[in-house]
Amino acid sequence: MTMRRRRSPLLLTVILAGLLAAGAGQATDASFLLTATAKALGNYFPGQLGNGFFSTLTSPRGTEGNLAYMIGFMDYAEGDVSRPAAIPGWTAIDYSTGPSHAGQFWLNQVDVNAARFRDYRQVLDMYDGTLTTRYRYLDGARSTDVRVVTLVSQASPHLAANQLTITPDFDGEVQLSFALDLWAPHQPRFALAKLDGPQMQEAVAANNLKFEAVPPDVPDRAPLWYHGYTHVLAADGDTQALTLWLDGKAEQGAGMAEAVAVALPAGMRPRDAKLHRSDYKLSLELRIEVRKGHSYTFTKFVAASRERWGGDAKQDLALATAARDAGFDALLARQRDAWHTLWQSDIAIDGDPKAQQIVHSDLYYLLINAAPGTNWPIGACGMTPGYSGHVFWDSDTWLFPALLLLHPERAKSLVMFRSHTLPQAQQRAKTRGLRGAMYPWEADPDNGSSQTPHFAWVLDEREIHVNADIAIAQWQYYLATQDRDWLKRHGWPVIRAIAEFWSSRATYVPATQRYEILHVTSVDEDYNDVPNDTFTNASAQKALQIATRTAQLLGETADPQWSRVAAGLLLPYDDKAGHHLDFDASVPHDINSWGGSSLPMLSNPSLDLPMDVQTRRRDYAYAIAPITQSSRDPNSMGLMPLSIAAATAGDSEAAGDWFQRNITANVLKPPFNVRTETATNNTGYFATASGGLLQNILYGFTGLRLDENGLTQAYAPMLPPPWKSFTLKHINLRGRYYDITVRRAADGRPELVRHAL
Repeated sequence: MTMRRRRSPLLLTVILAGLLAAGAGQATDASFLLTATAKALGNYFPGQLGNGFFSTLTSPRGTEGNLAYMIGFMDYAEGDVSRPAAIPGWTAIDYSTGPSHAGQFWLNQVDVNAARFRDYRQVLDMYDGTLTTRYRYLDGARSTDVRVVTLVSQASPHLAANQLTITPDFDGEVQLSFALDLWAPHQPRFALAKLDGPQMQEAVAANNLKFEAVPPDVPDRAPLWYHGYTHVLAADGDTQALTLWLDGKAEQGAGMAEAVAVALPAGMRPRDAKLHRSDYKLSLELRIEVRKGHSYTFTKFVAASRERWGGDAKQDLALATAARDAGFDALLARQRDAWHTLWQSDIAIDGDPKAQQIVHSDLYYLLINAAPGTNWPIGACGMTPGYSGHVFWDSDTWLFPALLLLHPERAKSLVMFRSHTLPQAQQRAKTRGLRGAMYPWEADPDNGSSQTPHFAWVLDEREIHVNADIAIAQWQYYLATQDRDWLKRHGWPVIRAIAEFWSSRATYVPATQRYEILHVTSVDEDYNDVPNDTFTNASAQKALQIATRTAQLLGETADPQWSRVAAGLLLPYDDKAGHHLDFDASVPHDINSWGGSSLPMLSNPSLDLPMDVQTRRRDYAYAIAPITQSSRDPNSMGLMPLSIAAATAGDSEAAGDWFQRNITANVLKPPFNVRTETATNNTGYFATASGGLLQNILYGFTGLRLDENGLTQAYAPMLPPPWKSFTLKHINLRGRYYDITVRRAADGRPELVRHAL
């Protein structure tokens, strides 16, 4: 029961002031604001705006035509792997100070520098979900104050808008261009579905390309991770109605549509309006008269859709014009309300402003790439070409648990993807002579087909722990929701099929009377053909145990072989030293690999292999040496397992140190905290690592684990040294909401307090 008290007039005044500030777009908490000033322009790494269904990148001026993507919208070019098809860019609003002005340039064509762009400031407001850009633009003797506000609507997910306000210091005629950018096919394209490793390297070199990161925003694998192509099938516009529309289709893929409705200042009529159409641009070109010191606001309302999500261009045009009729303020108000509702579920840190801001940016990037109420997943790099938009175990083990307690409706989409694509996984197992379902290493986010490049085929065949990861995630969703109907209809078929896979994939060895899993690629992928990878075997064991338990819950028949294999699976262990091994003792552990050791992942919250604390300590001590001694660039996704493994071993100091590396390491690109996979490779929007950092707090620092009893305290909570407390706000567990706080007790030790809402 929630206690209600009468509010005092003073309290009502404070609340009203807060509401007015929010209504004016003033985020009261600076941890929700990421700011770029002129100093950031030299190393500006684009951020993202999105709503889980479609997204766009940011750019310094706020008016550029930026690459944009849509959920599961893929290009299937012959011979290539699937890749995200860039939809026509919708953000461009270009501005010229007038044809009669001798020094005139188009705004989007000039270099962004301090000489032309004075008093520059761009703010990504994660609380409101808006990007606001301000500067004074100098074009020869003329100057213009510019303000741009961009949003992708959380409240109306087919809608977005870009609003430009200009205040010129001159009288005269100016030009404006409202465009949809029609991207050319990317060149060169490589037949990644056919090329082996050496052939791929040769093809890249033959095109005078290199795998080198170019600061600030080009990844080292940009020659391979390029966007796919959208064919524009039909496009037109209306200069009287100030509208644009188009229908398109991804290369051998799904259809899509976009539409634009432009709003002019009240009472304004352009001197001239033309429709421009070419292979690369569809735009409305306007000439208008302006007066010195007057402000003029132009808004570009955008609607987008694709097959399985929305309608065609005609319907999008109706949406865009309806949004224009309602006005930008109404769209912005609904955007703020929707985002503020999302932020009711949050992680609040007292005592570490930098960590708080990074937590907010990590959660923000997950939210703009996760769609509620669908069966679409999150790629390792979200809605970007990173890793070609493909779905790995990252979706189930790194991203899903980070969303599960805070935003279960978005986490559900990730497990529904595996249910939706079960038939493809079953067919893959069948073609290999195995039972059940064998999910691919790299799955297409729309249809679930295997899209692993040929040069990485070994991962598709041998890094099979992904199958256990999927079953564990299905079970975790049930544990968090107790939705038995969902479990029976969706979770159980996936769990059962994966158990059948493992029981047929494991080999019984009479000499040892154990089951072994041979020819696998370890999580530490430099070991690509080993027997009995410990993480794989432990994960398979848990998947089999989950299948037996699920059958019991649902009154289904469990195959007795599942229990036999689970009980008999070999988990490599050094009896003398008293710790687990990374894999079979017959394989030397002597490669200077990027991972160093996969043993810390045995403590991942969703797996959490049962063992006593002494074994955890010995496992951690054994694993840490090759990790710290490796000369390889550390991968940002590996920091979460290290911190949580240290926490489970009772080493709170080491747990805090590994977490701090996730805060201070150069994997956060300015100015918008975009995570990269490593400090040097510029592989941006690495959502996997964002999920890892959030799990570090949700489960690592709290010591909480999901089981059939709910959230159970597995070990004592901890606080990093500068933190006074932290609170998991508005946690959703089995339909009830909680705040969970870790704070220092009177004796100085961290304690966990739960409060039902």
